Amino acid sequence: MINTILAAGRTAVVTGAASGIGLAAAGRFAAAGMNVVLADLEGRRLDDAAATVAAQAPSGTSAVMAVPTDVSDIASITALAEEVEARFGAVHLLMNNAGIGPGSSIFGPIDAWERVLATNLGGVITGTRAFGEAMIAHGDPAMIINTGSKQGITTPPGDPAYNVAKAGVKVFTEALAHELRNREGCAVTAHLLIPGFVFTGLTAGSRTEKPAAAWTPEQTVDFMIDSLERGDFYILCPDNDVPRELDEKRILWAAGDIVENRPALSRWHPDHGAAFAAYLKRDRPVVA
Repeated sequence: MINTILAAGRTAVVTGAASGIGLAAAGRFAAAGMNVVLADLEGRRLDDAAATVAAQAPSGTSAVMAVPTDVSDIASITALAEEVEARFGAVHLLMNNAGIGPGSSIFGPIDAWERVLATNLGGVITGTRAFGEAMIAHGDPAMIINTGSKQGITTPPGDPAYNVAKAGVKVFTEALAHELRNREGCAVTAHLLIPGFVFTGLTAGSRTEKPAAAWTPEQTVDFMIDSLERGDFYILCPDNDVPRELDEKRILWAAGDIVENRPALSRWHPDHGAAFAAYLKRDRPVVA
């Protein structure tokens, strides 16, 4: 179905499109001949991103639109949907990708929690609600891709607000997939993008060069497209340091904390570190 959607005359909306994975995805969609709407915070980065994407589009600037958008603001997302409909009509691909990561702690400043939850989770929910019903109604094959994180699955210590938000994205997107597949005549599918270590503005920190362990945003988008061609819901991306097998073991261990009644986040618990290290050396258990 992805080849039906990534086609001339179809329209894609990408939030967080001024950089990183969002920009790489917007470029890929534009190169396929789609109309592309880049949504991000107002500023030079968004303008430059639109020019970059237009250069990749067969129809140039006529197929690309940049809309300053704050995904944490319902009114801003609603205005985005109205502008897209007025310019391009029906939307066939929505990528809720915008995200921030200012850092957080359990008892740290509440504004960090509010910003992360409003953007990383609220933006996905509001974006889906603003575009989803119309995508269902037009009847053409379409898809909604939400950008999650491995941190929303294995929830490592260090940034709890980010983990909570991304865990929410996972749960929301699973519920969305169930909703869509049980709607009679619905041609819209949902997908959860779970990036590995990707060198973006969010992960770069003070680094100016890509670490060897990281993928580029373009590699991540290539993997995403290949996964969508297979019809995958969970798009679990490896990187240059962590293969899928290791991700699978980490995810299964995290789930095992509940089943085995281990302490929360036992992977980082001093009494369970040796057991986790031994577990990694074993073959992955078969899951029914």
